[in-house]
Amino acid sequence: MSKPTSIKTSEEVRDRLRVLADERGTTITELLEELATRELTAAEREQRAVEAARELGIEYTEPVQQAGQNAWAMIRAHQGDAAA
Repeated sequence: MSKPTSIKTSEEVRDRLRVLADERGTTITELLEELATRELTAAEREQRAVEAARELGIEYTEPVQQAGQNAWAMIRAHQGDAAA
C-alpha cells in the first residue's frame, strides 16, 4: 500500500470531484486513482501508435506520426465542442 499524500486544488475542483465520486459510488481518492491509471502518458501513447502502425502494416515514419497527431487534435477539438 502506498503512502497517502495531498493534492492542492481549488474548492470548485474539489467539489466537482466529490460529486463525480458520489455519482460513481466511490471516494475522491479512488476516482483520482482511476483517472490517473486510465490516462496514457505521452510515451505510452507513442508506443501504442507504433504498435498500431505495425499491426496495420504501415511504416511509422515522421509524416505518419504527424498525421496521427493532427487527427487526434481534431478529435479533441470536436469533443470540446460537444461538451459546450
